[in-house]
Amino acid sequence: MMTRNEIEQILRDYHWMVREIERIRGYLAGAGERTVREYGIESGMPKPKGRTSDPVHQEVARREKQWKRVEKLEDKVRFVQERIELISDERERTVLDCMLDGMSFTAIAYHMRLSKGHVNNIKDSIVNRLFNSQRETA
Repeated sequence: MMTRNEIEQILRDYHWMVREIERIRGYLAGAGERTVREYGIESGMPKPKGRTSDPVHQEVARREKQWKRVEKLEDKVRFVQERIELISDERERTVLDCMLDGMSFTAIAYHMRLSKGHVNNIKDSIVNRLFNSQRETA
């Protein structure tokens, strides 16, 4: 179960997380085009201790870590996407959409002609609704 602060951070980071998922998936779709094979005298030279000499193995390990990272980001994005419909109030929905689009609170306040404090209160209401939805589904 996520805390209110974690949910708030997910809402703030949603925009870049979606772009990061897309970026990582794009380069992980290739099958090893980034691996480099050593040629010439470097191929026969001793390697430093603790370093795996197989570049393909290193690339596979790096990609595995990236897949795990993508899964974590996807879980956070999915958490919000599965609960968007819980926000039915038009003001709350507008603030939520603006946050998910990456707008700052200042920009949202200017856009909606509201004070930053009011926008912050609306954001708190959204976070509380998303937080409470976890208990209902658990």
